[in-house]
Amino acid sequence: MVDSEPEPLCGQEEFTELVADMVKSSAPRLFAIVQEYGERVDARISAWGLDFDDKIEILDVDGRLRMSLMSTDRALWMFSRHPDVSAEVVWVA
Repeated sequence: MVDSEPEPLCGQEEFTELVADMVKSSAPRLFAIVQEYGERVDARISAWGLDFDDKIEILDVDGRLRMSLMSTDRALWMFSRHPDVSAEVVWVA
C-alpha cells in the first residue's frame, strides 16, 4: 500500500466559494465603544472591539489597554466609571 495525497474535495472555484462562506459566517462583529461626556456635550471613540461567539476582544484607541471579556456590558462598565461619562457600543455596519 502506497501513501498518496488526498483527493481535492471539489474544483478550485467551488473551494474558493466554500472558504469565503466559511470566513463570512464566522467573522467577528466589529464595534466601537463611544464615551459621551455630560449630556451630549462631547463624545469620543475610546476603544474598538471584536465580538466573537464566546467572547469579546477590546483594544483602546491609545493601544495601552487590551481586554478579553465575556460581554459588552462589562466593557461599558469599565468605560463609564466616571460620574459624568457614559459609554455605549456602536456596531459597525
